[in-house]
Amino acid sequence: MKLSRRQLPDLAALQAFEASARHGSFTRAAVDLNLTQSAVSRQIKDLETQLGIALFERVRQRIVLSTAGQRLRPEIERLLAELQNLSIRAASGRDVTGHLSVVTLPTFGSRWLMPRLCSFLTAHPGLQVSITARQGAFDMTDAGVDLAIHYGKPAWPGASCTYLCAETMLAVAAPGVVTGDILPDDLPLLHLESRPMLWPEWLSAQGQPVTRGFQGHRFDQFSLLIEAALAGIGAALLPSYLIERELQTGDLCALSGGSLSTDAAYWVAIPDASASDPVPLAFRDWIIGQVT
Repeated sequence: MKLSRRQLPDLAALQAFEASARHGSFTRAAVDLNLTQSAVSRQIKDLETQLGIALFERVRQRIVLSTAGQRLRPEIERLLAELQNLSIRAASGRDVTGHLSVVTLPTFGSRWLMPRLCSFLTAHPGLQVSITARQGAFDMTDAGVDLAIHYGKPAWPGASCTYLCAETMLAVAAPGVVTGDILPDDLPLLHLESRPMLWPEWLSAQGQPVTRGFQGHRFDQFSLLIEAALAGIGAALLPSYLIERELQTGDLCALSGGSLSTDAAYWVAIPDASASDPVPLAFRDWIIGQVT
């Protein structure tokens, strides 16, 4: 059974409740909302009458939330936040001809995608792009996402994956902690926590003792790993496309021993619901063109 609009709480009353709960005072809530204290008190009373519950209790000349009020507060705060976000999105889209929501891996987005994104936006004037950093698969349709950059295997529930690029790992270090391009025996190794076998695999390919590959410091993001290498903390195995700038400037130098190719790759995932949408398809074609 659906409630009629008359049975739904008034927005002003919900705002009065949220402000009163936040301040613990009808008077301060009134100042916040640019209303009189009596107007706020009346809105709260009307809301309590409509819902059939007491939302506040008076304790020593101050108001505190009742049990029912405590239960409703997070839901009302969430609803008001969603309305605010809706208003912001509507206002920001006045001169927009299209929208594109992209999810990208954090370091890939900041270090590889952002420096190139301007060329896509220039080719698509009027398009509003939303970029979010996130890892792992999720329901893109439910999340309102048009496209995701994915690392691993070409598998994403409810979406199709298109090959973007392979991954080439380079052993690098800051020039101040190495002589030439040789990995010093006493230089700590820097690891990505989620991929602990990279150094053992690299050392094995060089015919060096694998046991050293399990030692060193660990970081949960490539961005932290890059900063640690730049700071001279140790040597890191990093995807070449993430450190293009540092290799060009000489802030990081590649160590001898060759590169390491991993068995996974980067993919562009588009939800099945957007399979014929020209905007995410255009972005997919553009980003693939950036790596070829």
